[in-house]
Amino acid sequence: MRRRHFITLLGGAAAWVSAARAQEPRQVIGVLGTVSYGTGLMASFLQGLKDTGFIEGRNVDIEYRWAESHYERMPSLATELIGRDVTVIVALDSPSAFAAKAATRMIPIVFVTGADPVKLGLVDSLNRPGGNITGVGFSVSVLAPKHLELLRELLPNSKTIALLVNPSNPNAKVDIPETQAAAYALERHLEVLTASTENDLEAAFATMVQQRVEAVIVKTDPFLVARRERLVALAARHAMPAIYPYRDFADVGGLMSYGTGLLELHQQAGTYTEKILKGAKPAHLPVQQNTKFELVINLKTAKALGLAVPATLLARADEVIE
Repeated sequence: MRRRHFITLLGGAAAWVSAARAQEPRQVIGVLGTVSYGTGLMASFLQGLKDTGFIEGRNVDIEYRWAESHYERMPSLATELIGRDVTVIVALDSPSAFAAKAATRMIPIVFVTGADPVKLGLVDSLNRPGGNITGVGFSVSVLAPKHLELLRELLPNSKTIALLVNPSNPNAKVDIPETQAAAYALERHLEVLTASTENDLEAAFATMVQQRVEAVIVKTDPFLVARRERLVALAARHAMPAIYPYRDFADVGGLMSYGTGLLELHQQAGTYTEKILKGAKPAHLPVQQNTKFELVINLKTAKALGLAVPATLLARADEVIE
């Protein structure tokens, strides 16, 4: 065989192998969420994948399903993803995680949650999740007393605090008792209010006025986060000091926020998803707990409310918006 003919055959074989690999079916990630997330959060998740070698459309495909605050749709959306033969389901909040867990015991699940996944019943333990599910999150038990302490420092004479939760979110069953216990320890009366629709938000603030509530804590929930501008506007209209779980609220005019960074959580979820795509078992991946929290104070909003923020509180803030 002539050398030139042999090289031609080799080149043709290489091209055939390359084409065959290009035609191999890519692994599919199913993304499930209560609300469609902004580009920032999804970019963080995709960056977590990219950092470990997976790029959407190149070597992995992603199927997205959003309930758009209709929590009752979660089970059917989870079933849809299973029908798409996904390799892993990424559940971006607690309602999505519960829906995915109920839908399959075989397909791996990576969750993002703002509550203790053990107390919620998502996993057996943080170190040994068990079953087909693991993920990232932070414990609400850290936030409940901190939110109340920050409000007490800002409003030392306040006695009645409202807690705003979404009753459709499984997080509420952890949020409420944790915050009630913290309020009792600080000798504060806690008024629990619920909201899962736009009309509920109006009604909740009307109740705060009637009950002479002096401040409100807004808890972690996709519906409430998606309506952060609405909540901040209602708090301003009723001159209600409020503390929120994420800095996204302070960025749009909320008085204070104390919590973990959503961007970091979603990036961590991306890196955990990569491990499963490469064959890791969820039961062997401990739940990652984000222990970094930040305090953001919107000084412009404080001035509009006629509040003088103590210098000691300003000094502890990670960021002050003026």
